[in-house]
Amino acid sequence: MATIFSKIISGELPAHIIAENDFCIAFLDVFPLAIGHCLVVPKQEIDYIFHVDGPLYAEMFAFSKKIALAIQKAVPCKKVGMAVIGLEVPHAHIHLVPLHAVGDMNFSNPKLQMSEAQLKETANKIRQYI
Repeated sequence: MATIFSKIISGELPAHIIAENDFCIAFLDVFPLAIGHCLVVPKQEIDYIFHVDGPLYAEMFAFSKKIALAIQKAVPCKKVGMAVIGLEVPHAHIHLVPLHAVGDMNFSNPKLQMSEAQLKETANKIRQYI
């Protein structure tokens, strides 16, 4: 059964896509820890990050760097943190979260409630720096 991320990749479900290439896609998390929180996902459906083969694994991290640098330019923050949790969706993914303090990366924190207009505006800002 296709994951929610596979459905986003195929276009079955909408998302605020930041960028994509032949191997990866980046889009805004709809339940973000911070404004600009993005997910980087391989287009190939693989459950566990450490099951991703070497070249794709390297591509995911290189792609994440490109997205993180754009987030940092578009969203006021000290740095962009990276996390791989892998429990929420059975499809490998990297979280990129704008940070002001260490506690900003706590996934137990309440998630932001953003309107569709706010998500669209944030995505457009980040895309400007890709």
